[in-house]
Amino acid sequence: MPRKLPPLTALPAFEAAARHLSFTKAAEELFVTHGAISRAIKNLEQQLDVTLFDRGTRSVRLTAIGEPYARAVREALDHLAVATTVATTRRSDTTLTVSTSGGFAGKWLVPRLYRFHRAHSEIDVRVSTTGTLTNFSGDGIDVAIRYGGGDYSGLTSEFLAGEDVSPVCSPRLMAGKHPLRTAEDLKYHTLIRDGYPIDWAAWLESAGVTGLDPNGGLTFDSYTFAIEAAVQGEGVALGRTMLVEGDLVAGRLVRPFEHALKAQSSFYLVYPPDAIRQRKVKAFRDWLFSEMGEDG
Repeated sequence: MPRKLPPLTALPAFEAAARHLSFTKAAEELFVTHGAISRAIKNLEQQLDVTLFDRGTRSVRLTAIGEPYARAVREALDHLAVATTVATTRRSDTTLTVSTSGGFAGKWLVPRLYRFHRAHSEIDVRVSTTGTLTNFSGDGIDVAIRYGGGDYSGLTSEFLAGEDVSPVCSPRLMAGKHPLRTAEDLKYHTLIRDGYPIDWAAWLESAGVTGLDPNGGLTFDSYTFAIEAAVQGEGVALGRTMLVEGDLVAGRLVRPFEHALKAQSSFYLVYPPDAIRQRKVKAFRDWLFSEMGEDG
């Protein structure tokens, strides 16, 4: 039975206009005229026999039908973009694509990658930090470094490291008018948050500290940015063992208190069972465990 499809050439215009809630911005993004966007969406509405946008004098908004349709179209275009990238990218034994979080990439992996390149100059490494959980099927990912419980159905999962969580700050905060000597001294300093499951509320409770607002201070979506703010002396962040080690060794950060919380999740190297037969995957896996051993 043939698929019932909309006019496909109109979908990019609709998706861009829905994302920006602006025909003008959609036109700028797609390098076409405002009129071209308007005509494409009108054609789409006529073909579907629905109204996708409520048009105002100076603004547009999605209708009750348009909003879920926009999400579905965006998802379909994203899948198509990934498939196109995979189809047009030559897979070889000399290119390794690693999926991981931005925090792990920025604070642990990237600062060490030069050693992998020095040992394996013939292998090019691509690091993906999109936040999309890879399925290793059609997305071009060779291996992933995941943070969780380690149970990933149908995949090989190798434990890399666990971690503890404790406050870290710039050495400058250990002196001055309100030096950090006890956990109660945190009330004089800005708390830096990043959305990690072990948050300030959990750490303060475990340390027996009361009277502090765990939700105040600075908040970042990126763990890398949160730690950089701590390095710059903007406040105190919750340091994760694996991700702040380099800054601690270099003296950019210090741990003002001994109390730490043990994280329930850990880091795992994950890949399809047959992938280890590939020379590039085996090389990266062995190098990764070697680096973990040296850190330990």
